This record gives sequence, C-alpha cells and structure tokens, in this order.
Amino acid sequence: MTLDDLLRSPGEWLATGGPLGDVVISSRIRLARNLTGFHFLNKAALAERREIARTLFKAISANDFGRNTFYVDIDKSDALDRQFLVERHLISRQHADGEGSRGVAISPSETLALMINEEDHLRIQVLRRGMNLDDAWNEMIRVDTCLESVVEFSFHKQYGYLTACPTNVGTGLRVSVMLHLPALRLTNEIEKVLRAAKEMRLAVRGLYGEGTDALGDFFQVSNQITLGQTEEEILSGFKDHVIPSIVNYEQEARRILKRDRLAALDDRVWRAVGLLENARAISSEEALSLLSHLRMGVILDRVQHIGLDAISELFIATQSAHLQKRRGQKLDGEHRSIARADFIRNRLGRPPPSDN
Repeated sequence: MTLDDLLRSPGEWLATGGPLGDVVISSRIRLARNLTGFHFLNKAALAERREIARTLFKAISANDFGRNTFYVDIDKSDALDRQFLVERHLISRQHADGEGSRGVAISPSETLALMINEEDHLRIQVLRRGMNLDDAWNEMIRVDTCLESVVEFSFHKQYGYLTACPTNVGTGLRVSVMLHLPALRLTNEIEKVLRAAKEMRLAVRGLYGEGTDALGDFFQVSNQITLGQTEEEILSGFKDHVIPSIVNYEQEARRILKRDRLAALDDRVWRAVGLLENARAISSEEALSLLSHLRMGVILDRVQHIGLDAISELFIATQSAHLQKRRGQKLDGEHRSIARADFIRNRLGRPPPSDN
C-alpha cells in the first residue's frame, strides 16, 4: 500500500454513521511512550534517533497489528507527502516539520497510526468514527500491550510514564474528540461553550490540533493533564460528561435555528450550496466554511440532493496536498483554488461552467 492508495477514500474514521455522528466527527486516543535507555528527542543526537527508529520499527513489525501496517519514512518524504499526511490527521505538523530519522506506521483503514520520533519516541494514535472512545481504547490497550511485550518504556513508580512534555507525564494518555459545532457559532453561543470547556481544564483546538484555528466550525476537545488520573477516569469524564454536554448544546442550538430562525438557517445553507455548485475558484478556508454550512443543512433536512458521504470526502479531498497529488503536479495558490472548485463541482454533480 502507498500514499497514493489513500487518495481513493477519506479514511474509515471520517465515514458517516458513527455514534452521535451528527455532531461528533471522530474520537481519537493517543498514547505517548519513550524507550528506556535513550535520551528524550530534544537531547538525542541524530545517530541515537536512528537507533530509536530502528528499535521501534522492529518492535512494531514483530506484532500482528504491525504486519498489517505500511511504513512511511518521513525523513525521506518530500514536503507534499508530509503535508498530505497532516491533512489526513495521520501525523502532526510537528512530526512533518521535524528533523532526523522519523516515520509513521499506518493501518490500511487509517484508524491506527504509530508516529516514531515525533515529540516522544512513540506516539500511538487510534481513530474511530463518531463518539466511540470505548472501542478506540480497547484497540489502544491491545497495541500498547503488544509493544510492551518486546520493548521497555520509561516508567517511574511515582509519576507513571515519563514523557518529553510534563503535561503528558503519568498515563501519557490524550483523549480527543473532533466536534462539528456550526449552530453554536451561528447562534453566537460558541464562546460560552469554549470558555466552559477551558474552565474544566480541557484544551480546545482547531481542525489540525495545537496552534490551528477552528476552520469550518470544527473543534478538537482534549484533556490537558494526564498526571494524577487513571486512564479510566479520563475516559469516563469525556464520554459520560464533557462530550455529551457539548453535543446537547449544539443539538439544542440546531433546534432553535429550525424553530425560530429558519430563514437565517436556510439563507446560510443555500448560499453555501450555490457557491459550492457554481464557483470557479475557491480557497481551502472558504471551502471548509461552506462545506460546514452544507453539512448542517443536510443533517437538518434542509438539503435533500447531497449526501453526507460526499461532504465527508470533500472535507479531505479539497485540501492543498490532496489536490496536488491527485493532479500529479505542484500547483500555486490560484491554480489550487481553480482545481478545488472544479473538484467540488464535479463531485456534487454539476458540469463545468462554460468558458463563453
């Protein structure tokens, strides 16, 4: 399997039909681990990084789950392929922009990614569609247990797993849920919800994680502290309290829009439909915003002729690196905007506009 094979679908984790899938796009669990006997990466020389990568690649390959993955050498990948992996949420921007020996092992479904030499020696990521933390956690336990049978991770009896960043010390667990909250934005309630999340010591980030904006009304909500809590306590807080509360706020905002502000809702949705089906050039930011409004319109039964599967595909396929890999050439900003508009129009069943 190669990166080009991934172009044919948006990834299983982004498919429609997951639990609470009208609001929750995906659930992610990530574990940070470091090998005993090696420096943290900020102190590791290039030769030591190579040895860490070799050791972890061997450990991954020794297990059944690893034999079903394909490996991408990030250090030897070009900038376009690295950006492509960031857009698919398979590596972080930090991993893409790093230096020295590093890579990622990816399952064919893209629901498992193991980043080698990102911030820590190993970042294990499990993704699931919708609100499905239990299934993601069960898979994470299996992978982590298999790896610990062949390598030793740094662990302190008092503090737990040792990590490069102090906020990850303890369990090394980061639980993250991607939410689509267009109605809260449209009803001007989003800032209230985000403030409440931060008061609960949660991190709220944009579509691509730390340091990114909430493009298209997508927000990633994750725990900030891993020390002093068990894995079960962190997971329970998310699935039983935090996420259900935010989902309820969004669903109530959608009910209010349909009941009291239907004209404003329809105006936002159908403007998005008109632009997406007819524009000849469109930026990635505008496309995400319009697709967000369209997704809300489909879920609220305001649009009947477009399916959620098409929208999910467009969220991924219209991003910069995806467009260029599909075209087989590098494109400047203007030509990316034109290619993006062409792709959207064709995917939504609209013929190209006449040049006359």
